[in-house]
Amino acid sequence: MTPRVDMVGFVTADLRASLAFYRRLGIDVPVDSEGPHVEATLPGGVRVAWDTEELMRSLAPEWTPPTGSPRMVLAFHCGTPAGVDALYGELTSERPSAAERPPWDAPWGQRYAVVRDPDGIPVDLFAPLTAPSGEAPATEPPPVS
Repeated sequence: MTPRVDMVGFVTADLRASLAFYRRLGIDVPVDSEGPHVEATLPGGVRVAWDTEELMRSLAPEWTPPTGSPRMVLAFHCGTPAGVDALYGELTSERPSAAERPPWDAPWGQRYAVVRDPDGIPVDLFAPLTAPSGEAPATEPPPVS
């Protein structure tokens, strides 16, 4: 048998906030879902799961939340450059601490922005870049604040 990705899991300090955030990004998490473990299946069959920190500690008492820079990010296709801008604006107006990098035209041909989920995990928002004629796209992202 060849292994295949079946599930991506999150450990969260605030299950409700995390589920609301990812619902806003289009993950169809059942509204009646409650912890300490919640799952949703994406189109194509891959599952996304959330576990509370309390559940993790009950399974492995030595578990502690990670520190330092993340080793993974999630990226969500927003359809259009305007979709990136709009979703970034919505997410950061609802929760200003979500702001990581405002939208910019990336040199690899995409409109890009970065927000943080309620647990600080970076989430990329992107869409193919459609630059207005005569305007060159920016080549550097805005500085990290």
